[in-house]
Amino acid sequence: MKIGIAGTGGIGSNVAVNLVRTGVRRLKIVDFDCVDATNLNRQFYFHDQIGRFKVAVLAENLLRIAPDAVIEQAVLKLALDTMAAIFDDCDIVVEGFDGEKDKKRLLEALAMSGKPVVSACGVAGTCMDAIEVRRIGACTVVGDFATDSRQVRCYAPKVAVVAATMAHIVLEKGGFYD
Repeated sequence: MKIGIAGTGGIGSNVAVNLVRTGVRRLKIVDFDCVDATNLNRQFYFHDQIGRFKVAVLAENLLRIAPDAVIEQAVLKLALDTMAAIFDDCDIVVEGFDGEKDKKRLLEALAMSGKPVVSACGVAGTCMDAIEVRRIGACTVVGDFATDSRQVRCYAPKVAVVAATMAHIVLEKGGFYD
């Protein structure tokens, strides 16, 4: 089973860590961004990795946990016409984008495939009481569905809870608990 991860920031990097720590050994990680000092409060990166591509350093960090893992890396900004093709060889896709427009595009691009997608919506702020899971077709969304990161900062505890819940859903859908 191969898990695709679109976006390797707070959600994507933390979902990846949870999956690898649970025994998932095949990932495809896709992002175009570099590690920035502002990412370190909630993402699985370190100070000495600032300025490097997130996919490269995330792969390094994951391989330190599981040297036998196979981590495909793609440094690219996903475009609407290529999103489905990039993840064609993945069994489940994790959406970890910051912007709602990109989230929507990925979900639309993968909708016709019937491929399970696990997404996040509302991970900013500190209130965790409103976190819930909603299922819409082949997509499962985790978050509070209200708190936008453009209005409120993201903090590690809430990001971690959402990411761990998303990883749990991936593991359930992938039959890893059988």
